[in-house]
Amino acid sequence: MPLPEDALLRRTHAREIFAAGLQAADPRHCIHRALAIEEDHLRVVDALYPLSRISRLLVVGAGKATAAMAVAVEEILGDRISGGAINTKYEHSLPLEHIQTVECAHPVPDQAGVDGTDGILSLLRDLDEETLVLCLFSGGGSALLPAPADGLTLADKQATTQQLLACGATIDEVNAVRKHLSRIKGGLLARHAYPARTVALALSDVIGDPLDTIASGPTHPDSTTFAYCMELVDRYGLRQSLPAPVLQRLEAGVKGEIPETPKKNDPCFSRATTHVIGNNSLSIAAAEKTASDLGYRTLVLSSRIQGEAREVAAVQAAIAQEVCTAGRPLSSPACIICGGETTVTLNGEGKGGRNQELALAAALHLDGWEQITLLSGGTDGTDGPTDAAGAICDGHTVPRARKLGLTPADYLARNDSYSFFQALDDLVITGATNTNVMDLQIALIS
Repeated sequence: MPLPEDALLRRTHAREIFAAGLQAADPRHCIHRALAIEEDHLRVVDALYPLSRISRLLVVGAGKATAAMAVAVEEILGDRISGGAINTKYEHSLPLEHIQTVECAHPVPDQAGVDGTDGILSLLRDLDEETLVLCLFSGGGSALLPAPADGLTLADKQATTQQLLACGATIDEVNAVRKHLSRIKGGLLARHAYPARTVALALSDVIGDPLDTIASGPTHPDSTTFAYCMELVDRYGLRQSLPAPVLQRLEAGVKGEIPETPKKNDPCFSRATTHVIGNNSLSIAAAEKTASDLGYRTLVLSSRIQGEAREVAAVQAAIAQEVCTAGRPLSSPACIICGGETTVTLNGEGKGGRNQELALAAALHLDGWEQITLLSGGTDGTDGPTDAAGAICDGHTVPRARKLGLTPADYLARNDSYSFFQALDDLVITGATNTNVMDLQIALIS
């Protein structure tokens, strides 16, 4: 079933707008804006560090974008780097000269991640005040920096991560629990490095850019507690299914039998700084400019979209329909842009991710609305455990699917959005983008 010319044009434009958002969050550009050698100082954002007072400069980090960040750091600092170690996702590493890279699993950690994190921790032993530790964090850093706390195994953390991801918990909630099961998250990296100075550069994949949540805040005071973690366990009904050692540790923490994660009065934070150098708003601004250049009236609805993917899809579809029928909140040709990170509560055993699920749910609401096209994509290029960044849909998606013998509602019920859009050739596949600043949804109305 061939698509009309106007629908094809909107799809082309949606992909161009999404690509502009990806380009704006390029880690190399973000690093070069934030880091420089200026005469006899190292400039990090707006802070200057005299090079004469830095005896050693180490680079550590974790995240999907960290390898690209490290490439830019090596371009700037070169032989000034005394040593380094980073963890990144499989197939995301890049050639580096001074910094060792370990590839490991995301979103559920594996043994390679544990080994890589142990290597990072060993690099941070016995540092002095004249050492500067430059930390590079990005989305995915929490899963890629696994260091099970005493009494826990990797299997315990894997099972806990899987359950948190499947129950619909937000990334903030997932990371709160992760921090209390770790030897490095929740400010503990800064404590390991102390009295060295730690300076962290972060690409944010978290709504609002909270410093204690990005990569689970390895260099920032933790605002969450064991008591909060137990509240989450009960809220999502996980008390009976979490591994016994995990539950025992959280309960012991509530009783004060285990020390809390370091808070803002900990001495290590007097020597620790974190800067956000890229985020979802940066990508949204670039997407909005490109849409305007293509002739669309633009509206940025929010950079803080969260909630169940299929429910968010219903709202975004309704707003696009309002543009069609009433010219509100703006008249067509219109581009409505959203950013953030939705969640999916798994009820089926299909394959997909939050962006593909959002697009499939939106397709059902847009059935017959031939003037509307919606693209939902993850800026990291990997939506859930798939090779797609997301998917694209419009008012023609459901009729095309039915002509192929597909029942869209059944695929949604099975959480099998990948198979659905693969059959229609409507997946958005970018490959690894080496960045991660949450998701973008682009709705075009003509």
